[in-house]
Amino acid sequence: MTGTLDQFTARLAPDRLWDITAPLIPAHTKRAQGGGIARLDDRHVFAAIVYVLTTGCAWRHLPPTFGVSHQTAHRRFTEWSEAGLWAKLHRAILDQLGAAGAVDWSRAIIDGASLRAKKGDH
Repeated sequence: MTGTLDQFTARLAPDRLWDITAPLIPAHTKRAQGGGIARLDDRHVFAAIVYVLTTGCAWRHLPPTFGVSHQTAHRRFTEWSEAGLWAKLHRAILDQLGAAGAVDWSRAIIDGASLRAKKGDH
């Protein structure tokens, strides 16, 4: 990989995507004891996560060019997953595309495998 951190961030987390994503990212809590290392920029971490998810590389193989350790990227991915960020982001993007008339809802499908099966004769 060649390029700068800002180039990777601009490509993997462009302004339009980041404008939707940023308000959905949960606020982090400051450590009660204070101190520690300053929290890395959410947008850079988001770009690193997008890289891992779209390339399929292992977290431990995240290129150092991102300026984000694989541990930080994975930890933030886990935090954001637990907060429901990815489902919220998916919905926000669909809402925006739908409002712009860019989604053909007549071709939407529901996957029955993602619905919980009822137990018994209910």
